[in-house]
Amino acid sequence: MTEFRLLVAISLVALGLTAHADTPDVDDDDSDLPEWAEERIGPFHTGLSRWVESTSRRIDGFFGTTDALSVDTDSYLRLSQEWDWREGRPFDQDLGARFRLDLPTTEERLRLIIESEPDETRGTLSERESALTDDRADSVSDLLVGLSRLGDKDKSRHWNTRVGAGIKLRLPPEPYARLTSQRLWTLEEGPWQLHSDNRFSWFNEDGYSARTRWDLGRPVDEKRHLRFLTNVQWRETKDTLEFSQAAELNQRINDRSVLRYSAAVLGESLSHTTIEDSYLQLRFRRDIHKGFTFLDVAPSLHFPRDADREPRWGLTLRLEMYFRRHIDRVSL
Repeated sequence: MTEFRLLVAISLVALGLTAHADTPDVDDDDSDLPEWAEERIGPFHTGLSRWVESTSRRIDGFFGTTDALSVDTDSYLRLSQEWDWREGRPFDQDLGARFRLDLPTTEERLRLIIESEPDETRGTLSERESALTDDRADSVSDLLVGLSRLGDKDKSRHWNTRVGAGIKLRLPPEPYARLTSQRLWTLEEGPWQLHSDNRFSWFNEDGYSARTRWDLGRPVDEKRHLRFLTNVQWRETKDTLEFSQAAELNQRINDRSVLRYSAAVLGESLSHTTIEDSYLQLRFRRDIHKGFTFLDVAPSLHFPRDADREPRWGLTLRLEMYFRRHIDRVSL
């Protein structure tokens, strides 16, 4: 329980930031860190971000042209440390690293992609939905190198499809193929939007997998956004249909802080439907340093089937740092 008390203490300090959350941030440097920490983090972040971008451009220049020096790239590196406590389970902590090198090549819509831990390797929906992160400490072992043909259609008017193939770097190398498609509808020209994201994959060792995600949402007002999320997943290795249904209310407190209120159910469908878990979660996310260092605090209440639906408290604390050219501030 010592670890749990530590998590609670840190969480209370973090959530205390919301005491002044209804007022705009006025800090010139957009940071909650002390000056000595800023002096150490700044040069480290700048140097590593330049390395991520320059590495992607050098590799791209080898396969493509000198345009690689100026074309936009979606390369990034994300480092994270997460502490997780769930009532009735041992305390857990994970150091995660995930990266992606997005490399435009000689053809306008052909990309060379290098990424760690693809979606297909991140476990069951239950493992993914109830956690803040999908990173794993051994994510570098699931390293993909492949080509992806980008779609050129506006997904608000047509289905936008991407086809990709390559290998997973291991001995022996494992080939893979992937097809993804996306579509966005605005319902009756009103505030509601429906987004569909679908993927069908084949990996030589793991076989086939399919996933579909439907996101229905609308703004409630200038600071709040309501979403209903439906996920369905099938993997040949598990050979069962997994599903999740969640309702979320996202509230932007100010330019650096957001809150998310969530209620979700997760289940499986074999001969009959089984609800494996349902939970309520409050997630507070704070940009604690200049748009690239974030703190998440997420208390939750679970009702798992393996505990006869008895309530089980959970608490997750997460720190993460992004290294990339463009930063999306306080992204959920």
